[in-house]
Amino acid sequence: MLIQCIEQLIQYFNGQRRVFELPINQPGTPFQQTVWNELAVIPFGKTMSYIQLAIKTGDPKATRAVASANGKNNVAIIIPCHRVIGADKTLVGYGGGLWRKKWLLEHEMKIAHGVQTLF
Repeated sequence: MLIQCIEQLIQYFNGQRRVFELPINQPGTPFQQTVWNELAVIPFGKTMSYIQLAIKTGDPKATRAVASANGKNNVAIIIPCHRVIGADKTLVGYGGGLWRKKWLLEHEMKIAHGVQTLF
């Protein structure tokens, strides 16, 4: 499975893959699992705000809990936590650094829409 993961990540960075097809076994609470499942369906090249993600989990007041679960995602890129942004469309909260989040989003926008810069 590790070789398959590496191959799919290479394809992603080469612009040849938009969805990962890997078995994921990430331990977490039921709420974290719900958040991670919602992250996994954010389309390539699109973003969602933390509040939108909280609404999708069923509790619009759970923005901080959603952000916390997002930050505990251990398989970043594969489960695309970088696609979550602030309600005002700003880059916020990314364990890998905001510069990396910006790069990932711009990479996806370029591949998906031919857009060179997002932020």
